Amino acid sequence: MAFPKDFIWGAATSSYQVEGAAYRDGGGMSVWDMLGRQPGRIKNGDTGEMACDHYRRYREDVGLMAEMGLQAYRFSISWPRILPEGTGVINDKGLDFYSRLVDALLERGIAPWVTLFHWDYPYALYCRGGWLNRDSADWFAEYTARVVDRLSDRVAHWMTLNEPQCFIGMGHLDGSHAPGLQMGLAEVLRAAHHALLAHGRAVQVIRARAIKAPLIGTVQANLVSIPATGRPEDITAARRRMFAIRRKSFFNNSWFSDPMILGHYPEDGLRLFAADMPELPSGDLAIIHQPLDFFGANIYSGRCIRATPAGEAENVPDADLPVTAMGWPVTPEALYWGPRFLHERYRLPIVITENGMASDDTLEDDRVHDRQRIDFLQQYLEEYSRAIAEGVPALGYFLWSVMDNFEWAEGYAKRFGLIHVDYASQRRTLKDSAHWYREVIASRGGHLARDA
Repeated sequence: MAFPKDFIWGAATSSYQVEGAAYRDGGGMSVWDMLGRQPGRIKNGDTGEMACDHYRRYREDVGLMAEMGLQAYRFSISWPRILPEGTGVINDKGLDFYSRLVDALLERGIAPWVTLFHWDYPYALYCRGGWLNRDSADWFAEYTARVVDRLSDRVAHWMTLNEPQCFIGMGHLDGSHAPGLQMGLAEVLRAAHHALLAHGRAVQVIRARAIKAPLIGTVQANLVSIPATGRPEDITAARRRMFAIRRKSFFNNSWFSDPMILGHYPEDGLRLFAADMPELPSGDLAIIHQPLDFFGANIYSGRCIRATPAGEAENVPDADLPVTAMGWPVTPEALYWGPRFLHERYRLPIVITENGMASDDTLEDDRVHDRQRIDFLQQYLEEYSRAIAEGVPALGYFLWSVMDNFEWAEGYAKRFGLIHVDYASQRRTLKDSAHWYREVIASRGGHLARDA
């Protein structure tokens, strides 16, 4: 399998999904704490108040990561744990936790890859307008500075925002995620622009203040277009559809990535959103458009696209595809075409920052036989290897996720982890997929060829 010698093999989590202790030890509330208190918003009334208790059990968890052979751990930092009011007074106990976590990782030879924002927006700043407030970019820059000042002597890899498609689109337009709003398009576009501005300001802060030379990336939710055949016209149609904005929705591949990397909003999106676009102050796009070192792609599935006789792109029905426990189709080719198309457009090295599957895992006799996850990962990694072999520069792969956790609006109903978590006892058990992944890492991907 074609994985470079310096390719990074890792796995990922996010703060609210695993840490628990959301507002203990001086931390503040987030919008997800707020949503969890609203009846009927999260399946089974679940909350992240305990999650996987990673805040207290992080040493045990780092030990399990080392047992799996992880080379890197992608985790996020809870903004309100660091700044309970979102700005101002620092909660030293919050920063101390992340400092200890970084030290524990480095002691076991695991590189920390830090995501600054993975959706747990401070409740105190939500009450001041949240992303609708233009000051949110400055608030985020202040928070970024506090984290960089404390951790950048040991952390080199940074990501700013995780999946703005989700925390803006699902949080502010359809209301299924925190803060649970259903605003008009004009307001959502304003919030989205301010989030982009926050990204740019954060990159500036990292570049200016980091002690170790930083590698900085964006992390996007990418729905991949897969050509129905190898015909040039189908490939062209899929590429065009991959970056097209066809609906007044934020789940697309270009509205956030183009300003960050190309320095402008996509023209088809500007035409579609024209009546609702906020005024863009002079200089904003220059702030948003900062040099990046890699493109972080969260890829789980894709859709099959073919060219019509008229040269248009159309979806190919996929009713017969297998699906995961989330109902997402299993489309391994997404990990070939996604990196290929993203690199062609943005000319950045690719890191798969999330990929994995939810499965109905059960613990029996201290084992979890999740063969379906192994098969899924095997197929997807083979396709990623094919993209690399054909010239796509790739820095690494982060499996989602290290452990079963709080899956946002799904609560604890969906399990993505390499580690099974009994939420009542907090007992951890390595699944069969964890042992398999250890062999993949140890062989630098060679184990994939033996299993194929």
